[in-house]
Amino acid sequence: MGGMIKDMNDSPADPVAHIGIYESVADILTVFRPVMRAMAAAAGPGCEVVLHDLSNPDPDLGHTIVAIENGHVTGRDVGGPSSSLGANVIHNQSAEHNAFGYQGLTSDGRQLRCSSVYFRNTAGRIVAALCVNYDTSTLEQARNLLDGLLTQDPTEPAGQPTEYFGRDLVTVMDGMVAEALREIGKPVEQMSRDDRITVLAKLDSQGALQMRKGVERVAARLGISRVTAYAYLDEARKNAPQERAS
Repeated sequence: MGGMIKDMNDSPADPVAHIGIYESVADILTVFRPVMRAMAAAAGPGCEVVLHDLSNPDPDLGHTIVAIENGHVTGRDVGGPSSSLGANVIHNQSAEHNAFGYQGLTSDGRQLRCSSVYFRNTAGRIVAALCVNYDTSTLEQARNLLDGLLTQDPTEPAGQPTEYFGRDLVTVMDGMVAEALREIGKPVEQMSRDDRITVLAKLDSQGALQMRKGVERVAARLGISRVTAYAYLDEARKNAPQERAS
């Protein structure tokens, strides 16, 4: 564990203090591989535990998985892709991305309960992510059968992310685009120019447009040209600081 640096004076209130600082994914894997197996075994076959390598300054998000337990939950394996959150994490290194108990969706529509913890090196850059994804679809079916006998889950806290999973990045992006279009609430052919700018702004904030050919794929879904998509994106980015200020 030569790559790990741990300050015993770190505040217990800091969640990163319990993880330590690592310089290599190999060191993280050495420490957490048994933990991953223990978590998956204890929680059962519906619990996927996955470690992503994000150490490259420009990682290939289509191939980040270095270890995974119960990969059948999202249909992924070692060498498989990141989820939709990966692009946003890489795009916003300085932000705090640790998140617990948020919603995930598989490509076939099953709901997941997810938590993600990110490892940083001494320079503060994110080098890896440890994610736990629990398939709650069977529980949802049971709750529907029992109807009012079980207490409903509390409303999702504001600001919690939604994560999309797929066998490849094209599927992941399709899920992100579908959600952005759904929020507009009208068919693409009825969308105004402002509607399309709103979709591009949302996907840009999520890091989706950082994916390979991201702008081209979204442009096709919006029924506009690549040139028009970039023009709308420029406008969305110019308006973003004004919206935050207001």
